[in-house]
Amino acid sequence: KKNIILQGAPGVGKTYAAKRLAYSMMGVKDVSRVKLVQFHQSYSYEDFIEGYRPSGAGFELVKGAFYSFCKKAADDEENDYFFIIDEINRGNLSKIFGELFMLIESDKRGPKNKLQLLYSRELFYVPRNVHIIGMMNTADRSLAMLDYALRRRFAFVELRPAFDSEGFSDYCAGLDNPKFEALVREVESLNRAIVEDESLGEGFCIGHSYFCNMDADSCTDAALASIVDYELIPMLREYWFDEPGKVRDWTDRLRRSLR
Repeated sequence: KKNIILQGAPGVGKTYAAKRLAYSMMGVKDVSRVKLVQFHQSYSYEDFIEGYRPSGAGFELVKGAFYSFCKKAADDEENDYFFIIDEINRGNLSKIFGELFMLIESDKRGPKNKLQLLYSRELFYVPRNVHIIGMMNTADRSLAMLDYALRRRFAFVELRPAFDSEGFSDYCAGLDNPKFEALVREVESLNRAIVEDESLGEGFCIGHSYFCNMDADSCTDAALASIVDYELIPMLREYWFDEPGKVRDWTDRLRRSLR
């Protein structure tokens, strides 16, 4: 496919995984061959490919992030290049990609499949050595589903909370903190309740990254309490905004695990 989307709940490490995937496929950590952008409601074709922008003398044609990246990759066909798009489902994808809907397909890559760009009328193609990695948060109800035309051009990889992974188990053992372990067990129970909830499901689980990047010295009672009070509980209030009793129950259980 050459194009994948990493999708999952908040805190499952999508951005972390995207960069490591790129470096792994390269075989070397070469940041010059990786480009990261974030889509949002105001992001447009003009930002992505090309468009007219104000200048001192009026307007000038400015090339966008993906255009410039593809030109760079075309001059270095021996190496793989990775274009990473954070929050890919936050943008107006038909507007942003334009004629690239066709050009990003794996069998439409290369100079034999050129299309004319909207502003410059230049014939443009996407090099074969460019890979696109998108990231999508499955817990945001305010976002529409991806356009089916775009969905067909991507493979989708689901990332799940990794509390039961060997790496996280080693991390817990290194912290050697009974309260940390008790909180993690309670969050695993919470995730099972979220999965079983018909209004939520697996895409709303709590990710492991809320508990990462701590060491034995920084993993204090206050630090754990702040994760619960200022990150997890506000999210539960959003999830179960119409079920305050359930929010109170899980708030008590999470706080009780730290006693």
